[in-house]
Amino acid sequence: MASEAFEEIAETFEFLDDWEDRYRHVIEMGKAMAPLEEAFRVPATKVDGCASQVWILPEIDGDGPEAVFSFRGDSDAMIVRGIIAILHALYSGLTVREVLAVDAAAEMARLGLDQHLSAQRSNGLRSMVERIRKLAAGALETAG
Repeated sequence: MASEAFEEIAETFEFLDDWEDRYRHVIEMGKAMAPLEEAFRVPATKVDGCASQVWILPEIDGDGPEAVFSFRGDSDAMIVRGIIAILHALYSGLTVREVLAVDAAAEMARLGLDQHLSAQRSNGLRSMVERIRKLAAGALETAG
């Protein structure tokens, strides 16, 4: 259950045979992402458990399980910015209920990221996914 934007990334990754090319593509995606304003780089948006500095700012439109989820994010590391861009493609535009149903590990495995990220980056990715899931769950709780 991946978004169209994520499916496009998966197709691009299938086309890129070499991992170096895939890595460059992830970094390019991070460079293309708009930076998060300094005012939002605060402890409340910081993701714990990442080796790099990572911030995720939720943007939820509506109320209840059908509220549409999106977020903006940033990092001080280019590869992590790229991972944030991939997560944005995976989750943005889904309802908060759909966000909670996404198997992020399986979707990221389709890209081969699970095999090519360092242990620290993998832990950081898990922390970002957990943060996104908590934000979506929080949106559900405030509705009920």
